[in-house]
Amino acid sequence: MDKNVRNRYTVGVLVSNEPGVLSRVSGLFSRRGFNIESLAVGPTQDQTISRITIVVLGNDSSIEQLVQQLYKLICVRKVRVYDPANTVERQLVMIKVAANASDREGLMRLVEIFKAKVVDVTRESLTLTITGDVEKVSAMVELMQDFGITEIVRTGTVALQRGNQIMNSEIFDL
Repeated sequence: MDKNVRNRYTVGVLVSNEPGVLSRVSGLFSRRGFNIESLAVGPTQDQTISRITIVVLGNDSSIEQLVQQLYKLICVRKVRVYDPANTVERQLVMIKVAANASDREGLMRLVEIFKAKVVDVTRESLTLTITGDVEKVSAMVELMQDFGITEIVRTGTVALQRGNQIMNSEIFDL
């Protein structure tokens, strides 16, 4: 494999839920020369453990080295590089769009097609949410630009493995 080819990797990291952990983990990515494209973090069903989902570009060897470095951090319980074929990934975006009365019908058709939701309506705007894979969310954002996006916020990617494969902090992958 060409070392210059950069692929998209989604990395799940289970960590101790304590102050400074996100800084240590994201700092490691930065020191290793990775630009984080997406980052999402939150507690798991065990309130002492948080899950960090990070999306980066790299190659197989750089990702393998990154995983080894992550395991050297005391706060890291488990690391998994997700296989895209066996992973469900989602993002959430909230979009505030300029919407006068004449634009609303077209906007509502797109809301229906993309299975988005209207969460706020004013005389001048609509605020929408959409959840989906990166491609679906990006397609909706692109179409909303025609109406005039006045504000947008997008979560990082979150991911879980399909089926009965789980990422459990009691089992260590070394």
